[in-house]
Amino acid sequence: MKPILTVEFKATQNGQDFYEESVPLQSPEELFEFVAVDGGCDNIPDEVDEIQMLFMAPEHANKQNPIADKQVTLELGMVYITGPLSEIVQTAEQLLDKAGRGELSESFLKVINAGT
Repeated sequence: MKPILTVEFKATQNGQDFYEESVPLQSPEELFEFVAVDGGCDNIPDEVDEIQMLFMAPEHANKQNPIADKQVTLELGMVYITGPLSEIVQTAEQLLDKAGRGELSESFLKVINAGT
């Protein structure tokens, strides 16, 4: 199964960019497990200063509504989520919903500038 999303962690030191790792995710659920309370997001090293989430292009183009496949980037603090507009909108709605229900880790809320 091809990943639908990759997550890269970047740190900058002495003007040079270092990519800590690239994590392939198979489903949006894996992303939300990662940013949930007690998810892997709590283990992000302090040196990381940017997190790039890249949704892969859809397997089949949306011929009825081509704007749904247009590449866009949503910036939330130091998190950049890039991919098809339809995926970004859906992900943003789910993030809002999960934040409102207290399902996102404090670590993730801090990196998107929404935490305390």
